[in-house]
Amino acid sequence: MELPPSHHAATRAAALAACYLSYRRGSPWRGLALQAVRSGRRQDIDGVGRKYYLELVLEDVVDKDSTVNCTAEVLHHLGNKNIAPDVQFTIEGELKNTDEADNMFYNRIKSLEKELVAENIPDNHGNISPEMEPIRLLAWVASGYVIWQNSTENTKFQLAQIKHVKQVKRSDEYLEFDYIILLHEMVSQEIIPWQMTVLWHPQHGVQVTRESRQPKHASE
Repeated sequence: MELPPSHHAATRAAALAACYLSYRRGSPWRGLALQAVRSGRRQDIDGVGRKYYLELVLEDVVDKDSTVNCTAEVLHHLGNKNIAPDVQFTIEGELKNTDEADNMFYNRIKSLEKELVAENIPDNHGNISPEMEPIRLLAWVASGYVIWQNSTENTKFQLAQIKHVKQVKRSDEYLEFDYIILLHEMVSQEIIPWQMTVLWHPQHGVQVTRESRQPKHASE
């Protein structure tokens, strides 16, 4: 069944695909977000679930003029909300290379004498200091994993704010950060605190080793 690009179900599936793709391809200097849905189609698969076939335009969170086209398939499993949706994607063209900036960030954090601690990114006026931009983008990318794992056909999540982040000292090559973030669920308009433990290395990408929904008072 063909869906108009503005159809709510199509935009929810497209937003989920963008979050997953950002998680798989993102870094502290590359966050991807949905700019537009070019086309959408929905298929009911008996005994399996509902599948969306999508054509998307993604934009760089920092450089919104940098865009890339993408095709994606999103399968929501029938009846079982404990199984993350299946997402497959193909990117047309090349993503902007961020290796140099990623390595500079990695070396800067590795050379800190005290572990990084910060809160309220962005602040209540929407401001982000330049040195916190990669910390925010790392949370954006990692939140893509959380959103993928916790989405249903009727949800649409987006990272709203980092409430608190603390670097965790490690003896190996990875950087580790413990985040409390706020996720905005746009269908219910609920703001949900979420904890996530994030590992990152320039050569190995982003890993979320732990994530859990938090009680509302965690955001206060």
